[in-house]
Amino acid sequence: MSEISRGLENVFIKATSLTYIDGEEGILRYRGYNIEDLVSNCDYEEIIYLMLYGELPTQSQLKKVKEKINESYELPPQVIKILEELPHEADAIAMMETGFSALASYYDYSWKKEENKERALEIIAKSNSIVANVYRIKEGLRPKVPEPSDSYAKSFLTAAFSREPSEKEVKAMNAALILYTDHEVPASTTAALVTSSTLSDMYSCIVAALAALKGPLHGGAAEAAFKQFMEIKDPSNVDKWFNENIIQGNKRLMGFGHRVYKTYDPRARIFKKYAEEIAKTDDARRYLEIAKKLEEKGIEHFGGKRIYPNTDFYSGIVFYSLGFPVYMFTSLFALSRVLGWLAHIIEYVEEQHRLIRPRALYVGPIKRDFIPLENRQ
Repeated sequence: MSEISRGLENVFIKATSLTYIDGEEGILRYRGYNIEDLVSNCDYEEIIYLMLYGELPTQSQLKKVKEKINESYELPPQVIKILEELPHEADAIAMMETGFSALASYYDYSWKKEENKERALEIIAKSNSIVANVYRIKEGLRPKVPEPSDSYAKSFLTAAFSREPSEKEVKAMNAALILYTDHEVPASTTAALVTSSTLSDMYSCIVAALAALKGPLHGGAAEAAFKQFMEIKDPSNVDKWFNENIIQGNKRLMGFGHRVYKTYDPRARIFKKYAEEIAKTDDARRYLEIAKKLEEKGIEHFGGKRIYPNTDFYSGIVFYSLGFPVYMFTSLFALSRVLGWLAHIIEYVEEQHRLIRPRALYVGPIKRDFIPLENRQ
């Protein structure tokens, strides 16, 4: 009898040179480079080049990437209008899906090997515009196209908030973009790969990925982790909340545990450092103290089971400290992950393409005799 791997756990669907994960040791590398080194030393645009072209860029190569992105922020006016006409209370990821789906109507991004990476750069730029304007529209602000700058992160924050971000804010946003860039083939990347295997256009692949990311078991974890900090309200309430909700099994500790990592998620350590650097308001500091105390309780209770904080545990505090409301956290994840999705689908289509068509194991009746309607009891 054929064996079913529930959730496709430990099923390898492609070979990749993009991301290496050692879940036992807590190691994450992009193209062989440790995530800690990349976050400490690189602009996000360097990671864009690395993921698409395979190497860290030279100064001239980086300049060309930045120029291409800076000239590609503009969105068709009709796409902005479509976003404006959506209900302002709509889910931010649902609005992103609509924006990317609309862009598929304006650009013919069928697969052409000599153009795929250039088109990916255009999509990454337009992602910046879509996410910034999803935020602005939901906040009742007029749409604003990101302006060219020396930093993708800076252009995004400036467009979203209509103000010059501080150097610390730009560094924190840049770090978040790098940390969420890719993580092998989770549900959203798999959805993008399945779509790309049909040779559908790149924008439609992003829509498929967003639809998968929207689910609370995938992209919504940072929002859920932060909401539990809000529910706790004060560090003095952590012990009581933990005993009543986690020990007694009434709730799941959000931001803890990972399908791959059996130790501390390396991204969580970095997010924690940036949360400590950027959390300046009383509320942000309070949430950070709640998170730290909750982390201690969580490790004390779950560490023996090899369950530790994942990347979503502290990322929400970074996003909140930047000025974003909770409803934007998953969209900020998506803004970064667009690069990972594009890198994976380009790698798959250009190097390993085959239509993804799995099978289902039939467990129903083998054969039945047909009974006319008038004879059925």
